[in-house]
Amino acid sequence: MKILDKPLQDAEITHPDKIVWKQPPIDKALFISYLAEVSRFMLPFLENRALTAIRFPHGVPGESFFQKNCPDYAPEFIQTATVGDHRYIICNDLATLIWLGNQMTVEYHVPFQTIGSDRPLEIVFDLDPADRSDFPLAVKAALQIKKILDRLEITGYPKLSGSRGLQIHIPTAGSGLTYPDSRIFTSFIARLLVENFPADFTTERLKKKRGNRLYIDYVQHAPGKTIICPYSPRGKEGATVAVPLRWEEVNESLRMEHYTIPSVLGRIARGPCPMQDFFRQENRSLSTVVASLKKQVPVLSSAGRH
Repeated sequence: MKILDKPLQDAEITHPDKIVWKQPPIDKALFISYLAEVSRFMLPFLENRALTAIRFPHGVPGESFFQKNCPDYAPEFIQTATVGDHRYIICNDLATLIWLGNQMTVEYHVPFQTIGSDRPLEIVFDLDPADRSDFPLAVKAALQIKKILDRLEITGYPKLSGSRGLQIHIPTAGSGLTYPDSRIFTSFIARLLVENFPADFTTERLKKKRGNRLYIDYVQHAPGKTIICPYSPRGKEGATVAVPLRWEEVNESLRMEHYTIPSVLGRIARGPCPMQDFFRQENRSLSTVVASLKKQVPVLSSAGRH
C-alpha cells in the first residue's frame, strides 16, 4: 500500500493489517494513520534532533530494541547526522515519520538539544513513580512544581509520560542557559520539593533507599540524555501515549490509561494542542532566577508549603 499524498509517495507501507497492539486492537494501518494525524504537533519536537527509536518488530508486547544508527537499507530521503559514534536519523518531515512507523518504531526519544548545539532547548522534570499505582504522587509533585513556576513567572507544560508518570517541559529558548545552568535550576526545584514533602519525594538515586517515595530526577537533564517525544506512543499494553495536558487536567482524576492512541485521535480532533505555543514561549525570567541561584540567594524558600 502507498500513502496517496504526493509528498509521501515514496513512503511505502507494508503489511498494513499487521497487529501492533493486541489490546486495544491496533494494526499498522491505524498506527500509521495516528502518526500522520499527530505529525503537525509531533514533528516540531523531533525536528533537527538526534532520534533514538525503539522498535517492536513483532508488536506490543514483544521483543524490542533501541536503534540509534540509521540502517543501511533506509531510503535516500531519510536525513541523518553523525553525533559521536552514531549516525542518527533526523525526523524532520512526515515521510520520515511514516517510514519509521512502517519499520514498527513505536517510541520516539529525543535529546534536549538540537544537532550542532550544546545548549538545551528545554528543561524537563521527569516525575516517575516506582509503579503506576503510585501515580497520585506524580500528580502532587507536578502541582507543587506548578506553584513554584507560577511564583517565578516561568511557564511549564505538563504531559503524561505514557508509562508511569508525568513530565513537565519548560522552554529555554533565548535564555542562553547551559546544561550546568539548567542543573542549578532543576536541583533547586527538587531540593525544595524534598524539603517540604520528605515523606513523598526523594532525590535518592538508589532504588532500595527510596521506599514508596517518588524520585525527583534532576541528574538526567544532561547532554546525551533523552526524553520521550510529545505524542509518541509507548510500547505498553493499552497503547498509551505521551500526550501533552492542560494544567487543569492534572488532578486526582487523571488516569494514564485514559490517553491511548484511539482517545488521543479524538482529542486532537476536538481542540488545539496544549503545547502549541511551546516554541514561542520565551520564559524571560528563567535566566534571572538561575543567576540568583548562582549567588546562593534564597528564592521562594517556602514556595512548596501549602
